[in-house]
Amino acid sequence: MHNVFKGVVLAVGLAVAAGAVAEESVGHFKGLAAPDLETAVSNFSEYNNRLETALSGELTDNDLMTIHKLTYTLENALEKINIDLEELAQTLEKVHVASETYNRDALKEAGPAYLKTSRTVIK
Repeated sequence: MHNVFKGVVLAVGLAVAAGAVAEESVGHFKGLAAPDLETAVSNFSEYNNRLETALSGELTDNDLMTIHKLTYTLENALEKINIDLEELAQTLEKVHVASETYNRDALKEAGPAYLKTSRTVIK
């Protein structure tokens, strides 16, 4: 799944780069913030849908500008998702080690923390 995200980011990057070659100067935008994982996942989903719609046509200059604006929110969301998924991998390792070593107390702490975060990403 991580490669899918990279592919989307690469495709968007190529589209933005092509637009940057155009004679018009491209502005920079802030994008929506992703202060927590739930917001990041929601923004990522919504803005990927918007990107898909924008990519479905002939890609006018206006479409390129729309895509450029969308990428700021997608980048913010993806950054937060990547940070939290790295932390999730570390929590899963705690679950793994606790189960392997029969450490029930550690498992009771790490297990629910893992599930809470993982269910934010995939229900």
